[in-house]
Amino acid sequence: QVQLVESGGGLVQTGGSLRLSCAASGLTFSTYAVGWFRQAPGKEREFVASISRNSGSTFSSNSVKGRFTISRDNTKNTVYLQMDSLKPEDTAVYYCAADRGTAQAMSFRSTVDVWGKGTLVTVSS
Repeated sequence: QVQLVESGGGLVQTGGSLRLSCAASGLTFSTYAVGWFRQAPGKEREFVASISRNSGSTFSSNSVKGRFTISRDNTKNTVYLQMDSLKPEDTAVYYCAADRGTAQAMSFRSTVDVWGKGTLVTVSS
């Protein structure tokens, strides 16, 4: 069974940091581009960041560029999202995603092959 399981969400103050993790199982992780999306209350799900199969390329949305860093460890079948300088507008459910297309394509597509169930990040002001 293919699964993506996120962890690391929680409550943090403005300016704080969190590190999200996403553990994959049931798929050959190194053959997938992986990324993170988020959905704030009352809004559509949006792209946050993605990383290519060999970590050679990363992409991120303008709203998180310079504050969030995506990385992956193919030996652990895990992708990470380091979130620094958090703002209240970063409050959302964060979803891990895996796709057999490219990391760049994930940045402008709303559909992917596999979704995680999400983890809630709340940034208090």
